[in-house]
Amino acid sequence: MKQLTRPVTGRMLAGVCAGIGEHLDVDPTVVRLVWAALTILSLGTGVLVYIIAWILIPEVPQDPTVTLPPA
Repeated sequence: MKQLTRPVTGRMLAGVCAGIGEHLDVDPTVVRLVWAALTILSLGTGVLVYIIAWILIPEVPQDPTVTLPPA
C-alpha cells in the first residue's frame, strides 16, 4: 500500500500536489490545475487546505546511506 508523501524532487512549492499525483498515479500538473480551479471557485479556501496538507503530509524519507559531498 502506498503512503501519501511529499517528494523532494519534482515539486513546485511544497510538493503537496506532486505527492497527491504520485499517490493517485496522475500527472501532478493535472492535480495542480484542479487544485487551482477549486481554490478560485471556493474563494481561496484551497490555500488554507494546501497549507494544512503541507503540514500534515510528511516528506519522503531521505536515504541515510547517501552522503553529499562537502560544500
